[in-house]
Amino acid sequence: MVSTLRVFLFALLMGITTFPFAQSSGQISGIVLDAEGNPLPFANVLLFSTQDSSMVKAGFSNEEGRYILTPIPAGNYWLKTQFTGYASDTSAPFAFAEGEQLERPSLKMAEVGTTVNEVQIQAERPLVTVKPDMLVFNVENTPNAIGENAFNLLRKAPGVVIDNNDNIMLLGKSGLRIYIDGKPSPLSAKDLANFLKSVQSNQIESFEIITNPSSKFDAAGNAGIINIKMKRDKNLGANATVDIGYARGMFNKYNGSISANYRNKHFNAFGSYSLATGKSRNWMDFYRVQSATSFDQYTSMIDDYQNHNFRAGIDFFAGKKSTIGVLTSGFISKTIGTNTSSTFIAPENTGIPTSLLEARTETDGGNTNLNYNLNYRYDGGNEVTLSVDADYGLFRIFNDIYQPNRYLDPIDTTILQVDRSFTSNAPSNIDIATLKVDYERPFLKGKLGFGAKGTYVKTNNIYDFFNLIGGVEEVDSFRTNTFDYTENVNAAYINYQTKIKKFAFQAGLRAEQTNSKGELMALIPTNDNTVERHYLNLFPSGGVTYDVNQKNSLSLTYSRRIDRPQYQNLNPFEFKLDELSYMKGNPFLKPQYTHNIELSHTFNYTLNTSVSYARTTDFFTEVIDTVESIRNFLTTDNLSTKEVATINVSYPFNITKWWSTYTNVSAYTIRQRADFGVGKVIDIQRSSASVFHQSNFKITKDFSAQLGGFYNSPGIWGANFRTNDFWGIDIGAQKSFFKGKGNLKLTLSDVLYTMQWSGDMQYGGLYSRGSGGWESRQIKANFTYMFGNSAVKNRKRSTGLDEEKGRAGGGGGMGR
Repeated sequence: MVSTLRVFLFALLMGITTFPFAQSSGQISGIVLDAEGNPLPFANVLLFSTQDSSMVKAGFSNEEGRYILTPIPAGNYWLKTQFTGYASDTSAPFAFAEGEQLERPSLKMAEVGTTVNEVQIQAERPLVTVKPDMLVFNVENTPNAIGENAFNLLRKAPGVVIDNNDNIMLLGKSGLRIYIDGKPSPLSAKDLANFLKSVQSNQIESFEIITNPSSKFDAAGNAGIINIKMKRDKNLGANATVDIGYARGMFNKYNGSISANYRNKHFNAFGSYSLATGKSRNWMDFYRVQSATSFDQYTSMIDDYQNHNFRAGIDFFAGKKSTIGVLTSGFISKTIGTNTSSTFIAPENTGIPTSLLEARTETDGGNTNLNYNLNYRYDGGNEVTLSVDADYGLFRIFNDIYQPNRYLDPIDTTILQVDRSFTSNAPSNIDIATLKVDYERPFLKGKLGFGAKGTYVKTNNIYDFFNLIGGVEEVDSFRTNTFDYTENVNAAYINYQTKIKKFAFQAGLRAEQTNSKGELMALIPTNDNTVERHYLNLFPSGGVTYDVNQKNSLSLTYSRRIDRPQYQNLNPFEFKLDELSYMKGNPFLKPQYTHNIELSHTFNYTLNTSVSYARTTDFFTEVIDTVESIRNFLTTDNLSTKEVATINVSYPFNITKWWSTYTNVSAYTIRQRADFGVGKVIDIQRSSASVFHQSNFKITKDFSAQLGGFYNSPGIWGANFRTNDFWGIDIGAQKSFFKGKGNLKLTLSDVLYTMQWSGDMQYGGLYSRGSGGWESRQIKANFTYMFGNSAVKNRKRSTGLDEEKGRAGGGGGMGR
C-alpha cells in the first residue's frame, strides 16, 4: 500500500510540474484598510461597470486585507467596499485593458459615525460575516465569549445544538466535523468534548461554519464542517500578548495564556502557551422503567482539571514565492473526577423503593496529544499555488476507574448485599500519519484545483477490568480485552470553478479508497474477533450562483458525503458505567452516506436565507437498549435512514450608529427510521426550531456592552430521545485601556440559570426520562495586554492532519 501511495503522489507531482499553463487572465487587486490604516479582512469588494452600473465581480478581502478580482475583461469600472459597522468607500472610475494586472490604490473604510481623521480604537469585526462558501461567527473580542471554553462557545454558534451526550449537531444534523485551524481531531465525542473544554475563548478568533464543503475537503461530515480558527501568531513584528482570566460558578476556575511572535525578512517564529485549571460540576437525573421495575437515579459529577495547550513554529521565506514551515502543537490534560450516584429501585406498580444502590466512581484520566507538521507552500502569483503537508500526530489517552457499589435499605440504610466493587484501566494509543498535496491555478477563464492525500492510522485500545473481592483484584475474563484497529485512506480530488456573466459555477469530484481492519484479542475468544473492510467511494459536489442584481444572489449546492465510525465505537468490549449500566462497542458499524442539497438567497450581502434537505443511509447513532432483566447498555448502531429538511435565516443589522445586532433563526424537521426486531422499531419525526440573537452596544469609543441569548425548541437527540426546550441569556461588557493595548472584559453567563436539558424516550421495553445541567451560570473576568508591534499580519497556516482528528476513541475524564 505504501509503495502504491508513493507512486501515486509522485505521478501527481509530475503532473503538476508538466501541467499546461493557461493564458493568464486580467486581474484587479488592492488592499482594504480601516481608518487607522490597518488591513481590514473580510470586507466585501464589488466591481461595477461605469456604462450601466451593473456589478461585474464580487469578492472579499483576505486576512491581510488584500483582494484579487479575476478574470476581468477590458472596460471602464469603479470599486465599492462594504462591511458591517463601516461606511462604504468608492473609488474613482478607471480604465482596464485586456489581460492587465492592475494594482489599485488602497480603499479606506471608516466606522459608521466617525471620520477617517479622528482618533480610532482598534476596529472590531462584525459578529457574523456571510461569505460565499461559509458563515463566519467572529467571537474574538466579544465580552460574552470571555471565560468560556470552545465547547460552551459552540453552543452559541448559529444553528448549533449540543445534546446531553456531548454530541454536536448543526441545523438538526449530526455527523458534524470539528476542525481546529483546518484539521479535525481523531477523538470520540467524549474526548473531543473534553479537548474543546480545554481550549479557552481567549485563544479563539472565529468559527467558520461550512454546510456544503467542496471536493477539496475530506468527504467526512454529513452535517458539514465547523472550523475553529485560533488567534495565535496573527500579529507580526516583535510582539507578545498576555491574558489572564477568572470565573466563578460553584467553584473557582482560572485561565491564562501567553503568545509571542518575531519576524524579519528571512523567517517568522511564533509560539503560545495556555493553562486552564479549576473545578467544575455536572449533574443529571434519570428515571427509567424496565421489566416492571423502576430506577430513579441521581448523579453528581465533580472534576478537578488542569489543561495545557501549546504551539510553536517557524516559517522560512525561501525567496519571494516559497515558504517552508515547521510547526508543533499539542495539549496535555489531566482530570481527577468524583461521581456519586444514588438509584432508588422499586416495583413499578407500587413505586415504593425496596433498595437503594449507591455508587461512587473515582476517575483518574487524561489526554496527551502531540502534532508535528512540515509544510511547503509555493505562491507563483496570478492565483497559482502549490502546498505540500506532511503530518504526524500521536494521542495517548488513559482512564483509570475505581467504583464501589452498595445496595442499602432505602429507609434505614442498612447494607442489603455485600459490596460489589471493581477497578478498570483503559489506555488508548492512536498514531496518525498523513501526506497531502494541493495545487490551484487559473484555467479556461476559471480556477482549477486538484490534489491527493494519503492517511495511515493505527490505534491500540486496552481494557483491563478487575472485580474487587475482599479487597483483592481478580481479572474479569468476560470484559478484559485488547482491540487493535488500523486504517488507510487514499484520496484524490479535482475541483473547477468559473464565472460566465451572472452565473458562477463550481464542480468537483473526490475519490476515497478505504482499507480497515479491527482485531479483538479477548481472554474468552469470540466468533467476531476480526472485522476487515475494503471499499472505494466517489463523492461529487457542485454548485451554481446567480447574481440576480446588485443586491440579490441565488445559490444552489449539492454534495455527497461519508462518515466513518469513531475508532472507539468499533471496539466490542463492554465498559461498565455502574452496577446497572454499560457501554458497548459495535465492530460491525458501517459508514453512513449522506446526500445534501441546499438553495440559498443573499440580499445586500447581509440577509442570508437557505433551504436544505439531507438524506442519510445507514445513519449511526447512540441507542439505549436492555440487557438481562434490570440492566441496560448504551451502544452505537446503524439506523436505516435519517431525513432532515431545514430553513435558515441569518441577518446582521445596524439599528443605530451605536447598536448593532445579529439574529439567526433555524427551523427543521427530522425523521429517523430503523427496525431492529419485534418491539424495537424506530420511526420518529419531529419539527424543531432554534433562535440565536446578540446585540452589541457601542457606549463610548473604548467601552461597549453585549446582550445575547439562544432558544432551542423541543427536538431529538440520538436515535429517539425526545428533548424539551433549552435556552439561555448572557450579558457582558468590555473596556479598552492604554491606547487599545489593554482590554478588560466582564460577563455573566446564563443569567436566569435556564440552560438545563430534559427529555424522555421509549424503546425495546425501556422507558426513560432524564434531565441535567452544569455550572452554566458563571461570572467571569478577563484582562488582556499586548506588547510590541501589531501592524503586520502573518500568513495563515493549516496542516494535513484532517478528517482523522474527529474519530479516535478513549475514556477521557468526565465533561465540564
